[in-house]
Amino acid sequence: MLFARRVVAFGLAIVFGAAGLAWQATSQDRPVLTGKAALGNWRDDKPGVRRRVTLNDLPPPYATTSARNPASVVPNWRAQQALVPPGFEIKLFASGLEGPRLIRAAPNGDIFVAESGAGRVRVLRPSPDGTKADAVEIFASGLSRPFGINFYPPGPNPQWVYVANTDTVVRFAYRSGDLKARDKPQTVVASLPSGGHWTRDLVFSRDGRRMFVSVGSASNAAEGLGLSVGAVIDTAIGLLWGSEKDRAAVLAFDPDGKNQRAFASGLRNCVGMDLHPATGELWCSVNERDGLGDDLVPDYLTRVREGAFYGWPWFYLGSIEDPRHKNARPDLRGKVTVPDLLIASHSAPLQMMFYDGTQFPAQYRGDAFVALQGSWNRNQRTGYKIVRVPMKNGVATGEYEDFATGFVLDDNTIWARLVGITAARDGSLLISEDANGTIWRISYRGGPR
Repeated sequence: MLFARRVVAFGLAIVFGAAGLAWQATSQDRPVLTGKAALGNWRDDKPGVRRRVTLNDLPPPYATTSARNPASVVPNWRAQQALVPPGFEIKLFASGLEGPRLIRAAPNGDIFVAESGAGRVRVLRPSPDGTKADAVEIFASGLSRPFGINFYPPGPNPQWVYVANTDTVVRFAYRSGDLKARDKPQTVVASLPSGGHWTRDLVFSRDGRRMFVSVGSASNAAEGLGLSVGAVIDTAIGLLWGSEKDRAAVLAFDPDGKNQRAFASGLRNCVGMDLHPATGELWCSVNERDGLGDDLVPDYLTRVREGAFYGWPWFYLGSIEDPRHKNARPDLRGKVTVPDLLIASHSAPLQMMFYDGTQFPAQYRGDAFVALQGSWNRNQRTGYKIVRVPMKNGVATGEYEDFATGFVLDDNTIWARLVGITAARDGSLLISEDANGTIWRISYRGGPR
């Protein structure tokens, strides 16, 4: 099996070329796209293109019809080459995986991959030069749509691998270098809300005292919420009803799974989480609601503040009321936390991470990278790329920049649905896509800094 994967990888490397293509312009050569241009579509995408989306750019609800526009996927050996900035190159790292989703690097450099649909976690061990996966092993199987993976305690010598299933959190005893789980999993959190948005990421606070678990909503916009019978008051989250209890939130636990409490709420679907390396603050990437038109509601990247409420389902981006819940919760107006960075609507940001490596030029350190998978709910396709979010003093500057593009072939066809992103031990970036079961490596080889 491993030999076959290597043969496929070799063939793809030939087709895609040794180094990929670098778009020959720097980000400084291009102005920041604002207004309607910032909302854009895939034809505007190129490495270095910058966008700034603001509240003033947004249309009213239903300015356009709500689309149902899924993309057709082709095998990636028929695809055009991906585009990366000057000095960078992109190459195939691994293939033959089954729907790889979130990926995280262990402290020793091994790459853990959630194959959610197959119910398992794989481990990929990079070759000595970091360019490909030398070993590919199944770490654990028989899991329930696993997604989030992390290591505990934080630091160079973790003793546990935690895995967030869609309905539980489990952990495996671990020693650095393990390619297979040592024993059966221990259940840490016995019950998480399941169904609806099913991905669950997990991150530990820098001091190791808290475990954060993201739980998306069960629905798009809590349709029929006002008609629910028997409202449940959750003191930490505020009023969430029926099947949405303990959802659209980031929950906090002790590392042993005890002492569950709501950390933040009103986050429709917080998919990826990470801690800023300098400030230690928790950030997440959020998929906002559908059904209001092409350019509503913007997805976002934000600091997750303890006790904060981000608006879902009644409001968005502050005190803008969702027309599907008109006058339902006037008491919440003015109490909504505005997110840090808006991303063009229906881009579908999934895993995010902060770059703390040394391979890339110094200006990249501390910046965020986000995988945008793209969505079916837009007439003009957007997303399907990796973007960089510049940070200053631990806060987003308000812009985001295309970093890796070229995954869309035409208005109807794509060759990759980007999901996971992590920094390898050597400082390169690894990105997963679940359409063709591959992982790609972006490295810096020199050039304009």
